[in-house]
Amino acid sequence: MQIPHDTRIALDTVVDLVNTAPEGMSGSDPADGLADVDALFSFVRAHDISGVTDLDARDLGAVLDVRRRFADVFAAPDAVAAAALINQLVAGAGTTPRLTDHDGYDWHVHYFAPGASVADHLTADCGMALAFIVVAGEQERLRRCEAPDCGRAFVDLSRNRSRRYCDSRTCGNRLHVAAYRARRKEAAAG
Repeated sequence: MQIPHDTRIALDTVVDLVNTAPEGMSGSDPADGLADVDALFSFVRAHDISGVTDLDARDLGAVLDVRRRFADVFAAPDAVAAAALINQLVAGAGTTPRLTDHDGYDWHVHYFAPGASVADHLTADCGMALAFIVVAGEQERLRRCEAPDCGRAFVDLSRNRSRRYCDSRTCGNRLHVAAYRARRKEAAAG
């Protein structure tokens, strides 16, 4: 599956956004990754979201709502449900596709209107990236980690759609080691 560069960046951004929610974070006592405006500003900087200068509590509230709605897309049981959720999101963002080549990047499409809020910016660009996945018939690639103590969102871009964990080096390896130890313990007891 070939994904354009800007779509891949938007997919990475939406995954990171969904994973800022406490239920998407690993660990015994996960905190909200967007607990305040400073955390939102750090997220915006880390993801190089253009055109965002000032943020306030209203922006934070709107982004938290968008995050919840994107999480619903990852939980959608099928493409029909995912498409309905994405359509609602994108329509609410006042999507305005336009070509741009700013900041040294080649030509790419921005879906948000000039001067859009950070929530509308994320909704438009990330929503269209998710739409790309659904249009390609690949909605099942929008997944949650199968590790019992994880649940982080990810986009399975493996060739055969077989990825089960958000990170095979952490969640996948941890479960494989646990299964190996359980088998050895059972063999030693039996």
